[in-house]
Amino acid sequence: MERNIIKMSIKIIDLGLIDYKEAWNLQLELIEKRYRKNISDVLILAQHPDVITLGRRGKIEEIKSKQFPVYNIERGGKSTYHGPGQIIGYPIIDLNEKNITVIQLVENLEEIIIRTLEKFNINSNTIKGKPGVWVDNKKISSIGLAVRKWVSYHGFALNVDVDLTKFNSLNPCGMDSNIMTSMERLYSKEISHEEVKKHLIENFKEIFDYKIIDYENLISSHNLQY
Repeated sequence: MERNIIKMSIKIIDLGLIDYKEAWNLQLELIEKRYRKNISDVLILAQHPDVITLGRRGKIEEIKSKQFPVYNIERGGKSTYHGPGQIIGYPIIDLNEKNITVIQLVENLEEIIIRTLEKFNINSNTIKGKPGVWVDNKKISSIGLAVRKWVSYHGFALNVDVDLTKFNSLNPCGMDSNIMTSMERLYSKEISHEEVKKHLIENFKEIFDYKIIDYENLISSHNLQY
């Protein structure tokens, strides 16, 4: 009975603005706990101070400015920028228990973002061979994942009202920085981050078929003991 509850539930941890390395270390801690069946699946929501990450295929030559910290990380893909105004999602999911592949995980995340954008009258799409979500020929959300012991980590970044000029410090995903766009640029009204997160969570629950959701808001405390 207890194992069935773990299998069908997910815990949402909302960290707010948090240092990239601190959130990265939390993911590594949760992977081990999830692998040992000590916890349910987890979705971490966060924002980060300005930072650049280089995935497994990333090259230092993609970074055009040294103004932000750079981390070499385990996820797939190349380089990307994270900063205030993005909503970052890190799904810690046991793929075996969910009976999904990494490709299906990526497709599910893309669909979650597409459905969320629809709530703000933004029509988006995917492009074969280019993980993420696009509006016409502009990228609004990046996806880069890693898997350890069949538990996923890293995840997606949705550009809500991020300062797009900061992408000029690199070639995001190996492309021209002008490829990036945001919800703020495409939506005619002010956007509430809380509203965006609400829709992301609802769509996450529906698409991954979770029956129970436990929400923990750690924005003010940053007490990361879990």
